[in-house]
Amino acid sequence: MSGSPAASIWDRERIGVTVGAIALIFLGAIEALAVTTVMPVVSAALDGESLYAVAFAGTLATSVIGMVACGAWSDARGPRGPLYAAVSLFILGLLISGFAFTMEQFVIGRLVQGLGAGGETVALYVVVSRLYPPHLHGRIFAAFAAAWVIPAMIGPFLAGAIAEFFDWRWAFLGVAALTVIAFTLIAVRLRALDLGGGDPSSVAGLTRRLLLAIVVAVGAVAVGLSADVPSAWGWPLALVALIVIGFAVVPLLPKGTLRSVPGLPSVILVRGLVAGGFFAAEAYIPYLLMAEFGFTPTWAGIALMLSAFAWAGGSAVQGRYGEVLGNRRIALISILLLLIAFVGVILTALTGASPLVIILGWAFAGAGMGLLYPRLTVLTLAYSAPGNAGFNSSALSISDATGSAVAVAIAGLGVATLGGGADAFPLVFAFAIVVVLLAMIPALRLGHGAEPG
Repeated sequence: MSGSPAASIWDRERIGVTVGAIALIFLGAIEALAVTTVMPVVSAALDGESLYAVAFAGTLATSVIGMVACGAWSDARGPRGPLYAAVSLFILGLLISGFAFTMEQFVIGRLVQGLGAGGETVALYVVVSRLYPPHLHGRIFAAFAAAWVIPAMIGPFLAGAIAEFFDWRWAFLGVAALTVIAFTLIAVRLRALDLGGGDPSSVAGLTRRLLLAIVVAVGAVAVGLSADVPSAWGWPLALVALIVIGFAVVPLLPKGTLRSVPGLPSVILVRGLVAGGFFAAEAYIPYLLMAEFGFTPTWAGIALMLSAFAWAGGSAVQGRYGEVLGNRRIALISILLLLIAFVGVILTALTGASPLVIILGWAFAGAGMGLLYPRLTVLTLAYSAPGNAGFNSSALSISDATGSAVAVAIAGLGVATLGGGADAFPLVFAFAIVVVLLAMIPALRLGHGAEPG
């Protein structure tokens, strides 16, 4: 593929893949926003409030397995097969959740969906590394993030309206049907393109890595399930699970990640910490608005709509001015925006101030994530060679998913310990502040890799 400066993500040889990939990201965004909005309704309908956090954390946890498998598969054979398998699992999981009649069945669907969602992300990243020249990476990842714009406009509001006036099941079954269409589009285009082969020797140690990924996933689910047992046992169970996760995840990440070694390890660590803080907090934004401020599901989604708009805007700024701002400055600005949002939500929860503070404040969090997320992905590819792009991309996503799953599960355990009352919400956002503040350390050590000048 041409790497000339005149090349574009919309030129003839790439436009089909660009459109198909953006469609898959778009539908993933619809699903993510829909789940966050309708989960309070689902947990009430299926009498599964104790599994509220697991429904989030479980999907993130099993996505680690999909990431490891598809990362190794992509390096060994190319990304086409892994992408097809991952999207198929994503669709299957949506169907299981959509047709569930118990919370346990719903969670099983979410676990299957996580396998597909994690693998799909890694496979798409490898497609980008094989098909697009380095100077287009920032643009394509900005386009991926911008694919959240329409979901931001209609996703949370529509999901809330479906749950309120129709049936929450269509928030899952509808996305499944549309994903089949998007999948068909990208499959037809990729079949005619040469994505390169792979190095079969790169699968050495895959069995061990898959076992470790399974341990990480089981550990994260165990942290979530600890909220469903008495706190005298729940916290010790969670602590043991966290220790197990720590040991199991190390071989799945670049050496030195947990020690914040400068370069790629710090890029990977920032992703996990920031994702953990943000998603642990966001999981409880609609819950807070419904429980404490009397919002309906439809209107609770507005907070997520505005945040997603800001996410897309931050991503656009990164795509256009990322090289000018620099990696360290982008990371620090993003962390500051997240902290502003978290503090605003805490003060509102404590004082009973206008919920508009939450809705407007959460836009700061979205802007921070939109600014930072694509830059970390660009940096990961800048530190990668063709033979390890799959491993590094999966490591980035593993850090993201593990950090999010563990943080959401711990937040859920904290809420359960306090009985789920009004006092629990400030605790969730205070915890998110601590997690994001820890990201300041690796944020100062990102480096530049082989970014185009």
